[in-house]
Amino acid sequence: MKVYDVTAPIFEGMTVYKNKPEKQPKLTPATNGYVTESRIELDVHTGTHIDAPLHMITDGDTFETISLDHLVGHCKVFDLTEAEDRITKADLEGLSIQKGDFVLFKTKNSFEEKFNFEFIFLAQDGAEYLAKLGIRGVGIDALGVERSQPGHPTHKALFANGIIVIEGLRLKMIEQGEYFMVAAPLKLLGTDASPARVLLIEGIQS
Repeated sequence: MKVYDVTAPIFEGMTVYKNKPEKQPKLTPATNGYVTESRIELDVHTGTHIDAPLHMITDGDTFETISLDHLVGHCKVFDLTEAEDRITKADLEGLSIQKGDFVLFKTKNSFEEKFNFEFIFLAQDGAEYLAKLGIRGVGIDALGVERSQPGHPTHKALFANGIIVIEGLRLKMIEQGEYFMVAAPLKLLGTDASPARVLLIEGIQS
């Protein structure tokens, strides 16, 4: 059995969405004698995180509605490093994706450390195709599952069909294949997202 940690580390100065200063985490250690107790100020969309429908849907479901049963289980990693600009339905049609799958997309994003405003994303037609297949979740190696789409149709197509969205995965060292995934978010209540530790485990059979 081999465990891969595909989580982005959290630290001051890390890569954040669109390089916005207000999205930077702030860690403040306080030391009294030999006791240190640190405080952290954190955007819920920091690094590797899981979105809740409230993120893009007015009065949408909040984070605690996402069942852990859907975040722990087998997943499929697909190498889409040849995709240009966006992942479309045409890019997905030849892949072995079935109902109930949790799919993770490895793209050119995995090989960039700095934020790229032209990051590879999941296009609306790709999201609608996945929704039609009935997958349980999708993850991507960008800090957003979409960009430059007015109205955020990718998010909405996924959320409308109960599909979980994980963003900010670190998949550079991960080969295409099947893994056992443990995606463990913070147990936040009433929020639109949560940072998560995501592990891929090789060698666990169905």
